[in-house]
Amino acid sequence: WPELLIAASRQAIPYARMIARRSKGRTFVVVLQNPHVRLSQFDFVWAPLHDRLKGPNVLSTLISPHRLTPERLAAEAERFAPRIAHLPHPRISVLIGGTNAVYRMTEEVADRIGARLADLCDKYGASLLVTPSRRSGKEQIEAIRKHLKDKPAMVWDGTGENPYFGFLGSADTVLVTCDSVNMVGEATATGKPVYVIELEGGSAKFRRFLDAVYASGAARPFAGKLESWEYRPLNATKEIADAILRAMTARSQK
Repeated sequence: WPELLIAASRQAIPYARMIARRSKGRTFVVVLQNPHVRLSQFDFVWAPLHDRLKGPNVLSTLISPHRLTPERLAAEAERFAPRIAHLPHPRISVLIGGTNAVYRMTEEVADRIGARLADLCDKYGASLLVTPSRRSGKEQIEAIRKHLKDKPAMVWDGTGENPYFGFLGSADTVLVTCDSVNMVGEATATGKPVYVIELEGGSAKFRRFLDAVYASGAARPFAGKLESWEYRPLNATKEIADAILRAMTARSQK
């Protein structure tokens, strides 16, 4: 049996439970996200703070684990530098999500976002590095793009390599739509000023998450202006990994 199993997504939970039972304690079983079954069936559970999951084997953090590191951001920014050398500072990385179960980004909403982005170019001499997601919608991206056609902006068209990490590494400021906990969390891992574009809709969980991120000082709601501030980058990845190792060590010493 493996020494460690890390399970994520609901589909993985039955297999995690089976391995926990059949390995008879030889495998340390970690579950990421709320498993929606008895927590005592696993050795360690991580969940985002806004889920309000409680238990002696539960660790909760404000943001989710992710793949960003300062080294990766610096390397991607260096690799991307020749392609954006013509764009003026401040450079704003814009992470666009889209409609999901609780938020809606209609063409009208996207049109307003595009107008506000264009206004940043005019007011601050800023340039824009825009990357949409699979949920953004073709019509919505076109609504944004039409406002930026005469602006110093680069909008990823969905072909070739996603410039997501290069855009984040190259940015002076980050704007991100509110519909993705992961995107907001990754933006706050950069240590750069982060503005959140709030969309129509929402839920109690998303509200708790966004309010907690604002309270941390890492991000602010986007109100059409640019400011500069400093904060300690948010990064739960190492915290979660260290907690798993401590729990594994403690169990092995029993």
